[in-house]
Amino acid sequence: MNSTYVDLSNGFEDVIISFKPDSNEHTFPVFQYSPVNVQGPGCPVDPSEVTLPGCSCLSHSCISESCSCLQTHGQAYTSDGSLLSTNVSDVGPSTPVFECNALCACSDSCSNRVVQRGLRLRLQVSSTSGRGWGVRALQRIPHGTFVCEYAGEVIGFEEARRRQLAQRSEENNYIIAVREHAGSGSVTETFVDPAAVGNIGRFLNHSCLPNLFMVPVRVHSLVPRLALFAGRHIDVEEELTFDYSGGYRNQTPGQPRLAQTDAAIQASRTLQRKACHCGANNCAKFLPLDLSILN
Repeated sequence: MNSTYVDLSNGFEDVIISFKPDSNEHTFPVFQYSPVNVQGPGCPVDPSEVTLPGCSCLSHSCISESCSCLQTHGQAYTSDGSLLSTNVSDVGPSTPVFECNALCACSDSCSNRVVQRGLRLRLQVSSTSGRGWGVRALQRIPHGTFVCEYAGEVIGFEEARRRQLAQRSEENNYIIAVREHAGSGSVTETFVDPAAVGNIGRFLNHSCLPNLFMVPVRVHSLVPRLALFAGRHIDVEEELTFDYSGGYRNQTPGQPRLAQTDAAIQASRTLQRKACHCGANNCAKFLPLDLSILN
């Protein structure tokens, strides 16, 4: 048996994701690696299509005084690429992030290009105790650093609902539902499922006291990329986790983000709640279940 580590991404990432494939503890899932989102059933827009306008900056890195992108959407990153707004609440940062894109005239090293550069950290997928596979850092990660995306198939609401209801009790639910609230009560929903097509993000475990938080970041398309940033300084060998319900630190354990309708409550009774083994003092005992998909 092969006892050496291999690259989980098969060269799709610029940085090797080390993984030891001969573990006898857990069966490794079969999936297609993709570093970015792909269009799935029910998604009307190809996430790879460039639909956002670009700036005309000819400088090495954009500045807010002259960049139309920064003037329209605001500055999201420091000069070294760290997220400026890391003061997250139960529902995450409220300020949307827009990066410069393929139509912008600025250089690829512009400080407003972070998530689109892809994985830059040394990470490892390894077996955990009682929680299947997990991801750990092989280097120190400063607070506010972009870590990785949660990438997969972008699907529609009905497809997300169909997949969730069709899951067997022993299967993992990878679907993440992100809801962004705009003015006049409008809500934008994005559903990402990395079960069949996905990246390293699919191996991140849930924690009720996580060290990562998720931010929707728009690059070339209106379809957001679900970027995970360090919520605090992360040490070498520390496991990387995020809250599957979208909260960070102060979320009340077990509290759903949206009101439960009778239909959602009835449908949830057909799904077996999975126990949470994060070990945090505020552990909710069960993994979050997005009941709004079941409406």
